[in-house]
Amino acid sequence: MRSSFDKLISWTGVAVASVLLVAGGLLVWASSFATSNVHDQLAAQQITMPVAAALTTPTMKSQLTQYAGQPLTTGAQAKAYADYFIQAHMDEASQGKTYSQVSGEYLAAVKTAPTAQATTDLGQLRQTLFMGTTLRGMLLNAYAFATLGTIAMWAAIAAFVGSALMFVLGALGLRHAQEAEGVRAPAIESIPVAL
Repeated sequence: MRSSFDKLISWTGVAVASVLLVAGGLLVWASSFATSNVHDQLAAQQITMPVAAALTTPTMKSQLTQYAGQPLTTGAQAKAYADYFIQAHMDEASQGKTYSQVSGEYLAAVKTAPTAQATTDLGQLRQTLFMGTTLRGMLLNAYAFATLGTIAMWAAIAAFVGSALMFVLGALGLRHAQEAEGVRAPAIESIPVAL
């Protein structure tokens, strides 16, 4: 009975190890797919990270100097460019107002003074913020996918380690079950039979 239970648990461990091995392989594929797609899509845009002279604030310098002049091809670069370059210029142009706030002001101005220069200026600012917000969204999506690729790679490593551990434990369990059968059988034969 004990041997059968050991075999059942051991074979279950081997089955789990097999599932983890397959999952690890799929996670490696997912990581590679996400990482290469992010790289290829960003590289196709031919964006160059700003050079050191274009970094005008201390925050820009601290966050972007490491990437200065490089082609933008990674999720980390995309996030830095979106958060510390595009957003900084948008905030400077709008005095910290969001696209939604400027758009609301513009729509109100169109009703009251549609031909005024201030209305035209608001319309141009609205367009600039719309383009900046859209570009930021795309870059941050690239960052999100790159992050998912990194998470998938770490999960693959964990799956491979778990698979190896389960294979070892399963093999040890099967060996123990065989040894338990071998020890028990002679013991039964050695019991004297009384007639």
